[in-house]
Amino acid sequence: METDTSRRPFGRVLTAMVSPFDVSGALDLKKAVELATYLVDEQANDGLVINGTGGESPTTTDGEKAELIAAVADAVGDRAHIVAGVGTFDTVHTIHLAEQAAKAGAHGLLVVTPYYSRPQQSGLLAHFRAVADSTDLPVLLYDIPGRSGIPIEPATMITLAEHERIIGVKDAKGDFTASSLVMAETDLAFYAGSDAETLPLLSIGACGVVGTSTHFCGPQTKALVEAFERGDTAEALRLHRQLLPIYTGIFKLPGTVLVKAGLRSRGLDVGGVRLPLMDATDHELSHLREDLAAAGL
Repeated sequence: METDTSRRPFGRVLTAMVSPFDVSGALDLKKAVELATYLVDEQANDGLVINGTGGESPTTTDGEKAELIAAVADAVGDRAHIVAGVGTFDTVHTIHLAEQAAKAGAHGLLVVTPYYSRPQQSGLLAHFRAVADSTDLPVLLYDIPGRSGIPIEPATMITLAEHERIIGVKDAKGDFTASSLVMAETDLAFYAGSDAETLPLLSIGACGVVGTSTHFCGPQTKALVEAFERGDTAEALRLHRQLLPIYTGIFKLPGTVLVKAGLRSRGLDVGGVRLPLMDATDHELSHLREDLAAAGL
């Protein structure tokens, strides 16, 4: 497990792991361990985000979240960073989930912008500070205005960077100017939160990616990051273009839906999705297979 806490606190490549369910729809911890081991040992992930949106956090209970973190941390926590998604639109509940995640063995926390209620920037400051004050774990902010309804403005993020436990950002804002401003003014470690934006964000100072397609292309994505870091920008660009079909194709439906369908088609059945999501149709799965093939996977 990498320990460069200044440059890349959670490594280069992390996957927002889907949460396996059994045929009855219950959490399947045995499959979770199998999937986590596959992602770390075969897909070269430096870390896993557990209980993120990709893990269907809106439909898993607090108890299920704790069980999942504990099982994955026990299985691969000695060789991968375990980052727990704990963000909600309720500060008190988020703090509860942060405390629970620490007890379950998480190494860090991912805290999304409070969604739907669209608080003022002053509210974001108070929310993130309250969560960071409540824990000893390092915190990644998750900036995804397309889902939360509001961005974390650069000035807000620069102020938040003064907190000793707020150490990075999962950046799904798609605003490279805003990200550049924050990177220029802080030491926050930026991780791409949209797979196809990995190389563009690396070019302005990011250190890695929290991916979805990396359930299938972890080694290739890590090779892209490593190529960029050693100055081989031509190779990084080649890999970026090669992987674009899956970087974008995995999001033709909610990423969780296609990841689970794709894993099932490759012999790792992690079950279906919970409502309101719907499982992929055979037609939709055929398109995913085409995208994987186009990416050389």
